Amino acid sequence: MCNHCDPTISRRSVLTTAGAVGVAATAGCLGGGSGGSDVPEPIALTGGKQCDTCGMVIEQHPGPAGQVFYRDNAPEGHDNPAWFCSAWETFSYNFARQDEGWTRVVGYLTDYSSVDYDLSDDEGATFISAHLDPEAFARMDELFYVAGTDIKGAMGSDLVPFSQESDAVAFAEEQGGDVYEESDISPDLIARL
Repeated sequence: MCNHCDPTISRRSVLTTAGAVGVAATAGCLGGGSGGSDVPEPIALTGGKQCDTCGMVIEQHPGPAGQVFYRDNAPEGHDNPAWFCSAWETFSYNFARQDEGWTRVVGYLTDYSSVDYDLSDDEGATFISAHLDPEAFARMDELFYVAGTDIKGAMGSDLVPFSQESDAVAFAEEQGGDVYEESDISPDLIARL
């Protein structure tokens, strides 16, 4: 959570025992185990990592964070994955890399279905908390995204990702916005955020 935010609006707990078991089971399928999968697992976005788009230190800001692993390419200045302080920067960077011929192996974003998140108020703006441990991330292609809310992340308006469609729908009903799947997210939608 950012240093200047007061956690005063609400707290929404969405992690259930069944959800935790489902997240753990899914994480085991993403590679790194004895199954021999080539899909890298998410990493922690702590330790002073700077966003590959804007250069901000990720752990100093609220909102969804992302990371993308590329085949045969890596972001400038460090090995895979590329990492980001917002969901829209994750998508924007990925669209630009695809235009350059890069191939995404896997992308991850904060999964607000799997964490206890906070909404906090700062001078009339509402921010959603950041979660940067590996367990807080889910595959981009398996998430549902709420866009068009007044909820802010590190870079202002953002996509808020959920692994459970029902959580995304409930969030949109409470906070406004529309629910999208990854295939519905376009450069035009990202530009409008």
